[in-house]
Amino acid sequence: MGILSGNPTDEPMHYGEVFSTWSFLLTAKGLVAGYQTHLNHTGDEDLYKLLEEAINGGQQEIKQIETLLKENGVGLPPTPPERPKACLEDIPIGARFQDPEIAAALSMHIAQGLVTCSSIIGQCVREDIAMMFGQFHLQKAALAAKVLRLNKEKGWLVPPPLHHYKAEDC
Repeated sequence: MGILSGNPTDEPMHYGEVFSTWSFLLTAKGLVAGYQTHLNHTGDEDLYKLLEEAINGGQQEIKQIETLLKENGVGLPPTPPERPKACLEDIPIGARFQDPEIAAALSMHIAQGLVTCSSIIGQCVREDIAMMFGQFHLQKAALAAKVLRLNKEKGWLVPPPLHHYKAEDC
């Protein structure tokens, strides 16, 4: 048996796995704090619920990755403080994030997270880490579908120019 053919949790992480998981953790912590701030700016009830779902998912990812890194002797990145709750009406209109802007940012972050999860899966040698990021990917894909549906229903989706070309039209 080779060095990487036993129980994956007994195998060392390679430097790419350490850097990628640490970077993912740092980003997840920042996104949770950002989404907590967005909750204060959100007037739409459905968007509010999706932000809460994104926060809960991010917090679960954070717990799993922190456990992995601690078990492997890797120092953790800093955690931003919890954001306080604020009343939407107390935020001046010109200083507020608008619901379509929040939804667009959420969509963008989920898309970036999907790509990042796929990249980490591709570089993993340890199956347990690859499976963990596969789980994160599935959860993000499910949330992405909900956010896309919300953007369409609310009329917030700004599509790129649509291409209707058909060869027989020529």
